[in-house]
Amino acid sequence: MATFFLVIIYMAFISLGLPDSLLGVSWSLMQTEFGAPLEAAGMLFMTIAGGTIISSFASGVVLKRFGTGMVTFFSCLMTAGALFGFYFAPSLVWLFICAIPLGLGAGAVDSGLNNYVASHYKAHHMSWLHCFWGVGATLGPVIMAQFISGQHSWRNGYLTIAGLQFVLVIILFFTLPLWKKVGGNSNVNTTNEPENIDSVLSGADFANQKTMQIRGVKLALISFLFYCGAESTMGLWGSSFLVNVKDLSVDAAAKWVSLYYAGITFGRFITGFITLKIGNRTLIRMGQGIALVGAALLFLPLPSTFSLIGFIMIGLGLAPIFPCMLHETPTRFGQAHSQTIMGYQMAVAYTGSTFLPPLLGFIAAHSTIGIFPFVIAGFIALMLLGSEKLNAILNRNELKSVKNNNSTVI
Repeated sequence: MATFFLVIIYMAFISLGLPDSLLGVSWSLMQTEFGAPLEAAGMLFMTIAGGTIISSFASGVVLKRFGTGMVTFFSCLMTAGALFGFYFAPSLVWLFICAIPLGLGAGAVDSGLNNYVASHYKAHHMSWLHCFWGVGATLGPVIMAQFISGQHSWRNGYLTIAGLQFVLVIILFFTLPLWKKVGGNSNVNTTNEPENIDSVLSGADFANQKTMQIRGVKLALISFLFYCGAESTMGLWGSSFLVNVKDLSVDAAAKWVSLYYAGITFGRFITGFITLKIGNRTLIRMGQGIALVGAALLFLPLPSTFSLIGFIMIGLGLAPIFPCMLHETPTRFGQAHSQTIMGYQMAVAYTGSTFLPPLLGFIAAHSTIGIFPFVIAGFIALMLLGSEKLNAILNRNELKSVKNNNSTVI
C-alpha cells in the first residue's frame, strides 16, 4: 500500500512538470501570432510563478485544512483548466488571465509533497520524486516540438498537454480515498524511514528559536533562489538563445531544450542510486561543478554541437541539487521547523523562477540574448557560494556537537 502511495505522489509530480517547459519552447511562435515584445514571455512567466509563490506561502494552512490528497487533486484540475485556456486564448491578455490559475495550481501541492517525502522517506525517494517532475518537463517540449514541426501550431501542443493533465486528474480523483487511508496510517512513516536521530536533536535545539533566526536558513534560501533562477532561465530563454545566437530552427531548438530537461530527469534517476553511497552535500557540490562546466561550453567560441553538450551537462549538473537540498532540510534545521522552512524554501525558489528569468529578458531586449550563458554561469556561481558558506556553518555546528557529546561522556 505504501509503495502504491508513492506511485501516486510520483504521478502528481509528472503533472507539475508537464507545463513548466512549454512557454519557453513555444514563445517564438506565440510572440509572432500575438505581435508581442520579447520580454512579454518574462512577464507571463512572472505571473505563473507569482501565483505559485502565493499558494506556496499559504500551503501550511491549506494542507492542514484540506489534506494533501484533496489539494493535489484540485491543483492538477486548475492546471489542466488553465492549459485549455491557453489553447483557446484569443489574445495575449487571455494568456495572462490563464497564467494565474496555472501558477496557483502548483505551490501548495509542491510544498506539501516535498516536506512529506523529506520527513518520511530516504534521499533516493526525493531524487526519484523530482525525476518524475523531469519526466513531465521533458515530455512537454517533446510534444510541443512535434506540433511545431508538423503543424506549425503551438495551440495543439497545449491542448494535448491539457488532455494528459485531465487523465491525471481522473486518476487522482478515484484515488482520493487512498490518500485518506494511507495518510492516517502511521506505519507509512515508520516502515519506510526510521526517524533521523540528528534531526530530532536539531529540532530540540531549535524548538524555541524563531525560524529565520536559525543560523544558515538565509544561506539556504539564497541557494534555492539562484538554483531556480538558473534552472528556469535555461528553460525559458534557452530556445531563444539557440535560435538567435546559434542559428538553429525553432523546432530543433525545442528538441535541444528537451534534452536539457532529459538531462535533469536522467540525472535524478541515477542520483537516486548514488545517494545510497554518497551524501547529499557531496552530490550538491558535484552537481554545481558539472553545471558550471556546461555553462562555460555555451559562451566559449566553439561549434554549435558543444552548445548541445553544454545544455545536457547543465541539466545533469542541476539534477541532484534541488532534491538533495530539499532532503537535507530536516537534517539541517530539525523536524520542529521543517515544514515552515520547506514552505519558505519553495516560496524563495519560485521567487527565483519569477524574477530572475524576466530580468534576463529585460536586459536582453535592450542589449542581446548573447548574455544568456554568462547569466547562467553567474547564477550557478552564486548558488555555489551560498551553499559552501552554509556547509561551513553546518560543519562547525557538527564539530561543536561532537565536542559537547565527548565532554558529556567524560
